Order: sequence, then structure tokens, then C-alpha cells
Amino acid sequence: METQDCGLLIVGAGHAGSELAVAARQGGWESRIVLLGDEGGVPYQRPPLSKAYLLGKSDATALALRPAAAYEAAQVELLQGARMVSIDRMAHAVTLADGTVLRYAKLALCTGGRPRPLVCEGIDRQNPPANLFHLRTMADADGIRASLGPGARLVVVGGGYVGLEVAASARRLGADVTVIEAQPRVLARVAGPEVSRFYESVHREAGVEIMTGVGIDCVECEGGRIVTVLCSDGQRVPADLVVAGIGMLPNIEVASEAGLAGDSGISVDDLARTADPDIVAAGDCALQRHALYDRELRLESVPNALEQARAAASWLCGKPKPNHSVPWFWSDQYDVKLQMAGLSQGYDQCVLRGDPLTRSFCAFYLRGTRLLAVDAVNRPADFMLARRALAQAVAVDADRLAEATVPLKELLLGTSGAATGNS
Repeated sequence: METQDCGLLIVGAGHAGSELAVAARQGGWESRIVLLGDEGGVPYQRPPLSKAYLLGKSDATALALRPAAAYEAAQVELLQGARMVSIDRMAHAVTLADGTVLRYAKLALCTGGRPRPLVCEGIDRQNPPANLFHLRTMADADGIRASLGPGARLVVVGGGYVGLEVAASARRLGADVTVIEAQPRVLARVAGPEVSRFYESVHREAGVEIMTGVGIDCVECEGGRIVTVLCSDGQRVPADLVVAGIGMLPNIEVASEAGLAGDSGISVDDLARTADPDIVAAGDCALQRHALYDRELRLESVPNALEQARAAASWLCGKPKPNHSVPWFWSDQYDVKLQMAGLSQGYDQCVLRGDPLTRSFCAFYLRGTRLLAVDAVNRPADFMLARRALAQAVAVDADRLAEATVPLKELLLGTSGAATGNS
């Protein structure tokens, strides 16, 4: 059994792990840094997998978070194709699937998550249908892309961001697309009804069939492939391939066995510190109490992963800079860019600024006079103003917010004069 001393061991080579490794070196970490990932090659971006990469407009090289030379320059050692199976906190050691033991001075858990599997009658989880896909890795995207093309019948299960992005890309490749969403509307968990209606209309105009309020009863297979999806309302949807986008599960099992995680994630503070003084966590696996919303949140977003990673690196290097960033997200579908800041849960009023029919508008979510969140469709300048306002917890006049003639900068930041761009 091989044993190595690592100094700083980072488990998970996604956005959080890659950022933490380089930020720690730049912040003054002097000893060895090892970045461990379970895939081959250099760490890469995941958001383009459902968009540019699926469309064939981006390749593996373009997806790289950093070129290999950048890790070499930062003296970060990549240990790819390796999987952690246990953590011994007393011994400050991690064991890998091949039996290798890595000792650490500090450990960073950036283990991310994995797609929630589609479970229904007709699917053998030990031997799933060859044309059933989930989208998390480059290999997943390669499999989907190889099955798409003009006339291919794609069934997307789940009307969240990933499902709708895959649907948009598939339509641009000429596939016939049906989206099946169990909730009464698409994006129901993350956006208000106004934004849901807008996206349903955009997809229907592009030729996507959208079925809402409908579950999956079972699938029929022939030759190890799904040929029909049977819905809870009795409809039968023929399929050449099925993509399930029904959420993500955090990879916290090993951390949980080590006493570091509950059911929802690995609890961390605003410096990404866990209950163990020698272990930090960042990214999709981390559960952080957010001061702006006064509750613990596990945010599945690239910006959150980067901010938590930077906070972790700052603490590891003795220059603590807590993460108090406003949550934000984005989604590209067709010619529509959706940028979201804040979290809308608990809002009591949605104020539209602009007309959804123009494909350029904002939906502001308020609780009383407090701005909770914004969904900005093709309005990047308004999105940036709203992010600043959310960080300052400003009070907002809903009636004036809906009036397009009142400058948004004045409403959100108390500054006279129109904002640049859309306002």
C-alpha cells in the first residue's frame, strides 16, 4: 500500500477544487498541493456541456478551466482518475479506491454532486437502458450528442435549467423534443409563474412539446433501449433517447461517514470551514448559512463554487476573506440569456419591468419592500444593478419599479440618472 504526504489535499477537480488549488498557491501556501479528480485529463467547465459543447461549437480543449501548464506553473499536482473512499480524521489521511493513502495537513472537500437517477418501472438500475442519459460529464454529453440529429425523438424528463438547455440545443440540431415536467410549470422550483410562462412559450415557438403536471409511470424497452415513455396521464411518448434532468445529489457519503455531513450537505461557515479545523469544503457539496437569507443553503452554481473556494484559500493562507456574495446563476437557451441573482423563495409580489413578448424584461421578486431576487432576460445591465442592490439589502417601491420611465439605478441604488444599457 502506497502512502504519500500531500500538504494540502483537494478532493474534487471541478470549478471549486481547481480554483482553490490555484488561489491557495497564489495566496502563499508553500507546501505540496495535490488536486484529486475522478475523471481523466485537466479539470473542465460543466455549464457548456448542455449548450456549446452539445451543439459541437466547443471542444474539450475549449472546456478546460485552465491549461495543464497553469497547474504546473502553480505547482499544483493533478491526480486524475482517482476516487476517495474514506477519510481518517485522526490520522489526517485519505484512502483511495486503489488502496493508496494520502496524508494531509489540510484537506479540502470539493466533491460536487451527481445527477439524480431516473427511477421507474422498466429501468434496471444495475443495467440501465443504453439510450437513457443524465448530463454531468463530458462523456455524458458525448453520448447524447452521438444520438441526436434531425428527426431523432428526444424525451427530456425534467423542466429545470439543464433539461431546458438540452431541449434547446437538441432542437437546434433538428431533433424532435418533448419535455415532461411533473410540476405544474417548468422552472417551478426556481422562478415565478411569469418567467415559467415565458420559457414555455419560447420553447413551444421553437417546436418543443412541453407536458407539465405529468409524471413518468414506466418505460417500455426493446433490445436494451427505451422505445416508449408512459406518462401518468396515460399518454405514450415514443423515444429514440431519453435525458433525465431531475436534480442533483451531493457527493457527501464519504464525508458523512467521517462525521462531517448531514443529509443536505457538508456544513461550512463563511470561510468554508467545516467542524474539523483541518478540513474545508466548497462547491455543490457545501451547505453554508447565508446571512442575506438567514438560512443554510447548498447552492449548485459555478459562482458560488468559486467564491467558497476563494474564501477557503484565504483562510488556509492566513488571510481570511469571508464569502458574503449574493447567489447568482445563468442559463442560455436559444437567443435568450437568463441571469438570476438572489433567491425568490418566500416572495409575495413579482414585479415585471419590460414586456416578455419582446424577450427583454426583468422579474423582480419582493417581500414587502425588500428585494429578494431578480430574473433578468436579455438585460445584463439591469442584472448587474440588481446584484448590487441585493448586496445592500435596499428597500424598493414596487409601483415605481414597474414603471420603465423611472431609471433603475435611481430605484435600486438611490442614484439619479439612468443606468447604462437597458433600464
